[in-house]
Amino acid sequence: MDKFIARKPEEKEVISMRIPVSTLKTIDDKAATVGISRNELINQMLEYALSNMDR
Repeated sequence: MDKFIARKPEEKEVISMRIPVSTLKTIDDKAATVGISRNELINQMLEYALSNMDR
């Protein structure tokens, strides 16, 4: 097993965005289902989308 190496978290910035209420409800429901915050789910979805989109 690899040793744990503590790292400084990546710098984050607070933003505001507008999304449909129904989309927010779906995000909140899915985040609750997997036991993570809305913010964490959105960050993971954005990372996935950016990593998997055509260039």
